[in-house]
Amino acid sequence: MNIKSWIPIFSWLPTYRRDQLRGDMSAGLTVGVMLIPQGMAYAMIAGMPPIYGLYASIVPLILYAIFGTSRQLAVGPVAMVSLLVAAGVGQLAETGSDDFIALAIMLAFMVGLIQLGLGVFRLGFLVNFLSHPVISGFTSAAALIIGLSQLKHLLGVDIPRSNYIHEILIQAAGKLGAVSVPTLLIGLGGIATILLVKRSSKIIPGPLVAVVLGILVVWLGGLQDMGVKIVGEVPSGLPAFQLPAFDLQALGDLFPIALTISLVGFMESIAVAKAVQTRHKDYEVVANQELIGLGAANIGGAFFQAFPTTGGFSRTAVNDQAGAKTGMASIISAVLIAITLLFLTPLFYFLPKATLASVIMVAVFGLIDWKEAVHLWKAKRDDFFMLLATFVATLGLGIEEGILVGVALSIAMVIYRSSYPHIAVLGRVPGTTQYRNIERFPEVEQDKEVLIVRLDAQFYFANIQFLKDRLDRLIREQVPPPKALILDAAAINAIDSSAMHALEDWIKEYGSQKIDVLLSGVKGPVRDTLKRSGLMDRLGKERFFLRVHDAMGYLKGASEAQLHTEVATQSNVVPTHV
Repeated sequence: MNIKSWIPIFSWLPTYRRDQLRGDMSAGLTVGVMLIPQGMAYAMIAGMPPIYGLYASIVPLILYAIFGTSRQLAVGPVAMVSLLVAAGVGQLAETGSDDFIALAIMLAFMVGLIQLGLGVFRLGFLVNFLSHPVISGFTSAAALIIGLSQLKHLLGVDIPRSNYIHEILIQAAGKLGAVSVPTLLIGLGGIATILLVKRSSKIIPGPLVAVVLGILVVWLGGLQDMGVKIVGEVPSGLPAFQLPAFDLQALGDLFPIALTISLVGFMESIAVAKAVQTRHKDYEVVANQELIGLGAANIGGAFFQAFPTTGGFSRTAVNDQAGAKTGMASIISAVLIAITLLFLTPLFYFLPKATLASVIMVAVFGLIDWKEAVHLWKAKRDDFFMLLATFVATLGLGIEEGILVGVALSIAMVIYRSSYPHIAVLGRVPGTTQYRNIERFPEVEQDKEVLIVRLDAQFYFANIQFLKDRLDRLIREQVPPPKALILDAAAINAIDSSAMHALEDWIKEYGSQKIDVLLSGVKGPVRDTLKRSGLMDRLGKERFFLRVHDAMGYLKGASEAQLHTEVATQSNVVPTHV
């Protein structure tokens, strides 16, 4: 067993260099400073006291640096996962209560176990059922819910927590007369500060600048006495080691949201990790090991009072831009958070909650991907409607229900596309030995005595009837009826037993109609299956050809020598718009 594949830190730590430390130190300090306000803000989204955002920014970072394969991914609290925590745990306990906190920590342990199990058993492919349109629709809807849920802090009014934006907006509209003007100005100022800093510098953390200015404004102006709500006393000290609470009833209730967080968190992490890795050729991001790394981070974090964490987009981008070379950058960020917890928490006493709300709103509204919706409307309408359905379901039904609808739509689309695959009738490109779709290439020549059909999918039980109906219709429509049918199998990657039985029956049925059936371009795996089943021998090896042109030559009586001469002398150039 190669220990480097299971504990990737050993692939870079033994050869760690001083020049790498400079980049890691710069990136680690930058991301750590950025993570302080973000962690506190995302803890508020999750329904936890702000201090738990800092607790979740120590142990998970160190464990991911040991077990993860990305050297730039910045793990910690993120908006999407925090919202899912609030949505799932909020159904079982009152937000912010001791029971809520205990269940959120237990949820982190559950998420870690699921991710670790998926990674160990190499089941990372399951995340493929969350298609990009589904993720985009879900993320955009969730971003709206997250952002609008912060209106109570931005406006300084009491709005009941809800996962439905229409309820939030109605409640907010009914309390416009009670808006705290100083609170609103602080919140809007925080948003403006973050956006201005972001536009002027990619390295300076705008959220931290907003936090510092917010604290100074409240402290100097005494605004806490004017109704501006502040964080207040933040406990100092590192999180204590303790076993997560275990409640069998809660385990069952939380499992759906734990599975959702496991998959969504992994999707977010692997997407940004692979995007960053393209700029670094000295290592490889391994999907299943990423699951192990994230799982270890969540399991270990749960023993130190952390709620679920994953890799974040914005912090990873900053980490990379600031010069991170290895996982040491994450370890340095964790050390900075630990120092903050030990010595600097009193500085956050006057931090206005409106400023944390501004950090959240800027972060999550950037996740609303309207450009992707416009692109899909132009390029792929069925994917657009899948995005729209997930978006509407998340807004109308709730967070958990929305992602379940999206997964169901993804699976349904896979089944539909494989059950009703693309089927093309082929004709010969003049002057060549190539055959192309007659609908896309009007210049092709079609032999009236031969029907050539290509199936662009695996051939299995779900699309047997569709293909048979299509073949029957094509044969009926061809006048006079064809004397031969050539099935181009070049695009068929797999065949199951049902399809083999059907193929044998079709050849007999069409044979009774004086239609000879030939197959061309059968791939190795399919050919092996046909041989093992004995079907190739029963059908006769003379029915199988390497190319459509070889099958046509056989039907026309051309000799093998003539075919080779024709291939050598004719041009094989075909149009590029295949």
